[in-house]
Amino acid sequence: MTAVGIITGASSGIGAACALEFGRLGAQLTLASLADRGLAATAAAVEQVGGSARAVEVDVRDPEAVQRLVDDTVARAGRLDFLLANAGLADQELASEADPAVWKRLVETNLLGAMYCVRYALPHMRRQGSGHILLMASLSGRDAYVGEPAYIASKWGLVGFGHSVRKEVGQHGIRVTLIEPGAVDTPLTRNAPKVRPLIESIDPLRAEDVARAVVWAFQQPERVVLTEIGLRPLSQPDAFAY
Repeated sequence: MTAVGIITGASSGIGAACALEFGRLGAQLTLASLADRGLAATAAAVEQVGGSARAVEVDVRDPEAVQRLVDDTVARAGRLDFLLANAGLADQELASEADPAVWKRLVETNLLGAMYCVRYALPHMRRQGSGHILLMASLSGRDAYVGEPAYIASKWGLVGFGHSVRKEVGQHGIRVTLIEPGAVDTPLTRNAPKVRPLIESIDPLRAEDVARAVVWAFQQPERVVLTEIGLRPLSQPDAFAY
């Protein structure tokens, strides 16, 4: 049976790589992102590898837009097999210097945005008695360091949310998996002046490494839930440091 799924933050990086990996399975995807030329390119690439994709411009900070995204996907496909909540932002300002407006946007995207996606996906999954919630967390949600206090807080929050939801929905046949990468070479890290030196000093993860882990978790038998997958570069044995 062709898998039906939603991937947020799908215009580049890990989201785009996950879309391609699911596309190779022939998945029917709804790809969501802020307005970005990369979103159409991701959808086209999914079609080229054997999947089908619909690109939708969505700001996950808007709960009503998220509800429309989920409901429209189910109306078109008849079900929802997985949700990959991947949309995210980063900020490298210190707690004593950061812009509160940037913090607000970050937390609303990384944490509340994922929560909104889960909120509106779960009723459909409960009705069908199956589904898989995949949350793109981070090893930053398991460790702390100086340099990204708001990002770290958002990912710690996401880890707690994911475990809570997993305990809530298992009885309904719904799986919840937290994906926790370390340093990954993506536009988000490459374009951050304080992070790029770290990426260039090690052999970082590639987005496709994370994508393979996501799809592997999804492909487990329905009786199996991988609660957390932590993956880091072999050359990054410890937490981030700037």
